[in-house]
Amino acid sequence: MNTIKECFNAILNGDKEKSRQAAREVRKLLYSSSANNRDIYKEISILIDTAPENYIRVFEDWRQENFVMAISVIYFLRNRENDPDFLFPWLFHLLQHQNGYIRHAAVKMICHEIGPLTYHIRFPNDKSDLNKFSPEQGDNILYSLFVNLNELSRVLWQPKYRRYKYIDSLPASPYKSVQMILFELENSCGKKYMDRIAYF
Repeated sequence: MNTIKECFNAILNGDKEKSRQAAREVRKLLYSSSANNRDIYKEISILIDTAPENYIRVFEDWRQENFVMAISVIYFLRNRENDPDFLFPWLFHLLQHQNGYIRHAAVKMICHEIGPLTYHIRFPNDKSDLNKFSPEQGDNILYSLFVNLNELSRVLWQPKYRRYKYIDSLPASPYKSVQMILFELENSCGKKYMDRIAYF
């Protein structure tokens, strides 16, 4: 496999071993010296934009895992100019998956979005050259993220979680994954901002 596109083709269509190897090859290809051309970024953008529809066609658990983990490797290179939150419905779906590797990849991808979305909060007097969305747009997305995560947390909560004081000590579960993102959100936004959106 010489390109990331070929790797994803193998992930989606190869046998179990070939799919597994291709998923691990994505990182190597991404950071290889031959990856420094414009075509690879266009290829990556298309792969990420079409990830939810490609994922729907995958039925084997092991193939879902390989696909999501490979997407999480290239996710930071996605084009966020138009709809910075368009993948959130898919990522929220992944957060509820029984496979811990898939949930971990979803946590990683959502947390990756929190940095750019909170830039205007952390640096109020600075304009980011990377973000094409306005602070108001960022606020709306953060509010939506906060509401949806709290609703998901409410649905996933079980009485047994009451005995755990810290997120780290929670048993591996969709609930723990959601709590990890809420923690990252509060950490990046600050308590004052979080208190404000909690009473919106």
